[in-house]
Amino acid sequence: MTPTSTGPSKGLQLRLLLPIAVIIGILAGGTVALLGGSSRPALPGGAQQAPPGGGYLGTLALPAKQAPALDLRNYLGRPVTLAEYRGRVVLVTFLYTHCPDVCPLITSKLRVVLKLLRSRVSQTQVIAISVDPRGDTPGAVASFLQSHDMLGRMQYLIGSPAQLARTWAAWSVGSTRDVGQPDRVAHSALVYGISASGRLLTIYPSSFEPSEIVHDVPKLAAG
Repeated sequence: MTPTSTGPSKGLQLRLLLPIAVIIGILAGGTVALLGGSSRPALPGGAQQAPPGGGYLGTLALPAKQAPALDLRNYLGRPVTLAEYRGRVVLVTFLYTHCPDVCPLITSKLRVVLKLLRSRVSQTQVIAISVDPRGDTPGAVASFLQSHDMLGRMQYLIGSPAQLARTWAAWSVGSTRDVGQPDRVAHSALVYGISASGRLLTIYPSSFEPSEIVHDVPKLAAG
């Protein structure tokens, strides 16, 4: 199995089925970074989790900082950045196409979010970033998006191991392959709410309710 985020969304606890310390192999330069040591996942830029506030239902990331930049390509080969979506709410998550449990769950819930947003859907962009550079081929991503009815609705970014490892490090995301089951990847399973001004404001576990994000989108659009 792959890890899932468990517990109520307010607590935002992340459970990994491999040890909490996870290895990110940063192939460029040959260095290895270790992330871990807490029942709460690390957040980009050293932000800390705070209880919901300011009318948000998601857990707040404080202090609110600009979200780490993205400089990857989607499965069609087109460069995608966060900057191109400035003025829109962006929901960022980390997935892999061969995941048997939490990734399809997150994707299905995000599809419901887009449906429930109705007229606000045009103000919202969903971006998934691969945690499996080997398995997330363009063909695998296309099949995943089609099977989950997310073609044209979700950007799915892929890249080389080195490119993705730099992105994982910037977002404090853990990703390590299961030695016993090489097609399985243990990884952080959160959704990040990015405001229209590009700030990372809210975090949701994989157990989030779509209505929570739908409630927060107007506030993220104004944030």
